[in-house]
Amino acid sequence: MIAFDLTNDSTFPVSSCLFAANIVIGFARLDGQTVGFVANQPMVLAGVLDVDSSNKAARFIRYCNAFNIPLCTLVDLPGYLPGIEQEHAGVIRHGAKILYAYSEATVPKITLIMRKAYGGGYIAMCSHHLKADFVFAWPTAEIAVMGPEGAANIIFRKEITTAENPEEMRKQKIKEYKKKFANPYVAAAYGYIDAVIEPAETRHFLIHALEISNNKSEIVPQKKHGIPPF
Repeated sequence: MIAFDLTNDSTFPVSSCLFAANIVIGFARLDGQTVGFVANQPMVLAGVLDVDSSNKAARFIRYCNAFNIPLCTLVDLPGYLPGIEQEHAGVIRHGAKILYAYSEATVPKITLIMRKAYGGGYIAMCSHHLKADFVFAWPTAEIAVMGPEGAANIIFRKEITTAENPEEMRKQKIKEYKKKFANPYVAAAYGYIDAVIEPAETRHFLIHALEISNNKSEIVPQKKHGIPPF
């Protein structure tokens, strides 16, 4: 676990854990208030969600919710990790734990999409679909079902294979896909993102969103308890 101080430009690693290093969890202070951070680590397995990282994040999210600690999620991932090993390990059941933890949490939930957010991973990392209070994105964010390169190969397969210069046509279609779909402005037009912000404005927007969300009142169905994906 790592603790951050976002009141200045320094970062102070307190202690670290090698378990599920593709996701980072820790505490920080925003304008003096303690906040729990969940962040993808793109330098380890591209930041994908897998069995271990889902368990790690879900436990931390529930811990923060239990003690009324707001949550801030930093998103940069290509989705869930595919593969036979993950399937045998129960990635659907374990991967559902992070979705359950986010959707169950009633503390303020703020999300920032920094780079890529593809497929089910975008949903799982506290999107508006999991009742995030605010979702922001940097201009560099790519929000789509899958990466532009893979999507272009599938959607524009006929145009690429029949072109005189397939490689040039492929590059052109990738640019076209990024412009039409894989950018934060399209998601913002549909209401999935509240604002596209500059990186330098991040701290200001997070603090402002936290101030507003602290006063929220969430009505949940009357029940004894929820049913997690055990």
